[in-house]
Amino acid sequence: MKIISMIAGLLLGLMFVAAGAVVLLKLGPVPPVPEGTPEGHFMAAFMPTGYMTFVKVLEVAGGLCVAIPRARRLGLLILGPILVNIVAYHVFLKGGQGMAPLILPVGLTLILVWAERGAFVAFLRGTSAVKSGGVAAAPRDERL
Repeated sequence: MKIISMIAGLLLGLMFVAAGAVVLLKLGPVPPVPEGTPEGHFMAAFMPTGYMTFVKVLEVAGGLCVAIPRARRLGLLILGPILVNIVAYHVFLKGGQGMAPLILPVGLTLILVWAERGAFVAFLRGTSAVKSGGVAAAPRDERL
């Protein structure tokens, strides 16, 4: 599983870094969005406000983190909401069109989440699954 998660992390990281860099560095044309459609209204709010730039910066940062094994969990926490929004955009605004290319990034993300499931379960429970320097982290103070 270690080799599979390494490959999945590199591929997912490369995909998000490339997608973010294309927009941030203006390396390609921006596809036109039909005016008067739900996706047109959505993009009309995203593009001029700078929100899309913010998302693309997060895509690059998350992609770099996912590609580095020690920072993979942080990268997944950054990219997870972005990927959910990309899927939601295609489901709700495009009526399911364009979902086929999303199979790869969603699949790679699921592989990585499964590989890191112990850490995420511990995070959700509020415990520590990771030992630092061979010593378990101190238990959480319940009085707070």
